[in-house]
Amino acid sequence: MTKHHILIAGFLLSAFAATGTGLVALTNQITATRIQENENQSLLQQLLQLVPASSYDNDLVQDKILLNRDANLGNSETVTAYRARKLQQPVAVIFPITAPDGYSGEIHLLVGIFADGTIAGTRVISHKETPGLGDKIEVARHPWILGFNQKSLTHPDAAQWLVKKDGGYFDQLTGATITPRAIVKAVKKSLLYFQQHREALFEERPPHE
Repeated sequence: MTKHHILIAGFLLSAFAATGTGLVALTNQITATRIQENENQSLLQQLLQLVPASSYDNDLVQDKILLNRDANLGNSETVTAYRARKLQQPVAVIFPITAPDGYSGEIHLLVGIFADGTIAGTRVISHKETPGLGDKIEVARHPWILGFNQKSLTHPDAAQWLVKKDGGYFDQLTGATITPRAIVKAVKKSLLYFQQHREALFEERPPHE
């Protein structure tokens, strides 16, 4: 093989390699974009369970704010809150909270709170509670979690934010008291957090900056 042929072969190999690398990069970019879109859609579906689409006109997934660690959120690291607005006016904020004292460990939830301080909705997103008992906190298994809808620190009053076994307002689950007790406590704390940081939650900077 002549030197000329070797140079041509080397050039062709380099060209094929560059083309292959470019195609792989393009495929990865397209795949990453689709994955992000799917994740956004999944997140939006979760958020829509708490705040109906008809109640806001902004991009709920993109209108977000980072919340620092706070005892009333139960978070050990920064979390993201999502804000709903209509005609640029605050409608609701949705953020994750953690009940650290479930029967089998931490219970992670999403809570949506309307601008007037009433709960739009609450959903459990992960837990390790006992199947058949504590797992009734999942909306697909039992309507118990819907009992927080439209509740606030004045309805019932703050002192009644307990399960009935403890002299409070909220039902406990048959055969399971520790689990609902932990959630009631966590949701109440989320209302306290909202009350303390309402204005900052709808601004662009985090409440603790």
